[in-house]
Amino acid sequence: MFDRFSRSWQLVKASGSVLMQDKELLLFPLLSSVAAFAVVLCFALPMIGMVALDGISHSKISGLGMYIMGFLFYVTQYFVIFFFNAALVGAAMIRLDGGNPTLSDGMKIAMSRWTSILGYAAIAATVGLILRVLQERAGWLGKIVLGLIGMAWTVATYRVVPVLVSRNVGPIQAVEESASLLKQAWGENIIGQAGIGVAFAAIHAVVIGFGIVLILVAAVTKSTVTIVTAVVIAVVLFIAASLIQAALSGIYAAALYRYAEGKQQTNGFDSTALANAFAPAR
Repeated sequence: MFDRFSRSWQLVKASGSVLMQDKELLLFPLLSSVAAFAVVLCFALPMIGMVALDGISHSKISGLGMYIMGFLFYVTQYFVIFFFNAALVGAAMIRLDGGNPTLSDGMKIAMSRWTSILGYAAIAATVGLILRVLQERAGWLGKIVLGLIGMAWTVATYRVVPVLVSRNVGPIQAVEESASLLKQAWGENIIGQAGIGVAFAAIHAVVIGFGIVLILVAAVTKSTVTIVTAVVIAVVLFIAASLIQAALSGIYAAALYRYAEGKQQTNGFDSTALANAFAPAR
């Protein structure tokens, strides 16, 4: 287990090195966040309007209508997330091949796979909606079991986006290949992403703590400009940490998949560290 942690962190640090070479990779998670927020607004505002009208007319939105709306929201939101993730992974693979990717390069790669990305978004939305409906009807034990199933689905589909970017396959084939590749380096998939998550959870906690202190100090001055500035600084730092986390996750996934594909030389990564990622745990 300790070997796996060590091997995973080597790859995470290498991902950070790649990100330092191509800071424009941060633009992909930024655009994804903006687009995802726009999707939320597009669905939330009409729903708020319907609820307001419902209060006036005393009519009710049917349960089926809510499920349809929920499914469409899931599909749209997942498509946005997967699309920009595909753009990030595509650009990262260009860098790992020794190239110098641009924002346009990543977007072109994602656009060339948009139908498969949409198909995968529909599959993920279906799974997500089914699990949510079952959780609403399950007891506490059932909720735990369904939560574990959801986690297993997330882990098994971790490499779907790299597969879609690298190969001209459909979403179902991509899910099958992702699950198959999981067997080769399951420890690095789980531990590496968990390591990134834990590290950035700590960073977020520090940023939030720093932000609170900064805002409290600013509040003492009783200056509106100072307080607003402190809030903006805290928010920017939190967003920056989130963007870096998302970019590192994409680079990490791209590097592991690229090696699994048989490409031994990966720019920015130690070939020995990648080989060890696929070695049996000791």
